[in-house]
This record gives sequence, C-alpha cells and structure tokens, in this order.
Amino acid sequence: MIETARLRLRPCRQEDKQAFATILNTPAMMAELGGVRSTEAIDALVGKRIADQARHGFSYWAAELRESDALIGTCGIRIASNYPGTPVEAMHEMGWRIAEPYWGRGFATEAARATLDWAWTHLPVTVIAAWTTARNGKSWAVMERLGMTRTPELDFIRPGHAAGDPFGAMIVYTIRRPA
Repeated sequence: MIETARLRLRPCRQEDKQAFATILNTPAMMAELGGVRSTEAIDALVGKRIADQARHGFSYWAAELRESDALIGTCGIRIASNYPGTPVEAMHEMGWRIAEPYWGRGFATEAARATLDWAWTHLPVTVIAAWTTARNGKSWAVMERLGMTRTPELDFIRPGHAAGDPFGAMIVYTIRRPA
C-alpha cells in the first residue's frame, strides 16, 4: 500500500468491480478510451489488474481517499504485455484514471508521483513510459507535470485499430530514473 497526503493506493480487489464500472465507465471518462464498455469488459480489466498484481507484485492500483476510503480511481504501473509488435511492447507503463467528480484537484498527479517514487525504489527499470491519444490533453499535461518527456519515436497504433482511428493513435511520454 502506498499513501500520499490525500490518497491511498492499494491492490485492486474483486469487490472493486462494481465501483469501477460505476465511476470509471462513464461517457466523459471513456471519451478518449473508445467509449463506454460493457460490464464484462470492466470486470475483465479489474481481473487483469488483480492478475498483474499477483504475477508481478505491482499493477494499476485502486486509488482511495485517505479521509473516507472512497474509491476515486486507479493509478499504478504495469508491464505493457498487450502491445505486441509496437515500440512500447514489454515496457513499464504508468497510467491513471480518476473519476469525474475528482477531476481538476491534482489527484492524478499526486497518485502518479507516488507511483513513480515507488517504481524507482522497488523496480530495476531505467525508463517508465505513459501514453494516451493526441486529443487527451489533460492526461499528457499530467505527464509533463511529472517531468515526463514527449518521445515521438515510441508513438504507435494500438493493436486492433486502423491507422486513422483517433482512439488507436498513441503518443508516448517517458521519464528516466533519476541519477
């Protein structure tokens, strides 16, 4: 478990599935992720996070408010195992999703900073990446606040998406381990 001034990051649990389906699977939340998904798809995503945690000892974790234990999103790091043949295949990917009622309050940046600190302490990696669509300015603004650098040579099209699909064209940012 990781704690910040306002947040607690902890491994996802089976009982988180309904909450994630409610808070993270909204039209606004999913606008840059291809749209609202089925309950089964969200359940599978949470299941993957649980499996990643068991396999690697880290994953995208559940983000809770420390003061109330309210689940407000997810943030963490994972191995990008579902991007075969792309420049980011097998990289350590950091990501976040914070529920709409909590947007604009710095929670994504706070959680991502804590994730980076955890990664540099616990993982033998030299580079961590994050990616999003070119239209998702809020997400790449978080990347820039974290000190990440736009790395266009790693940009890619997500498997299963056509070259012109705006949900498939990913722009990549990276950050190197501090000296």
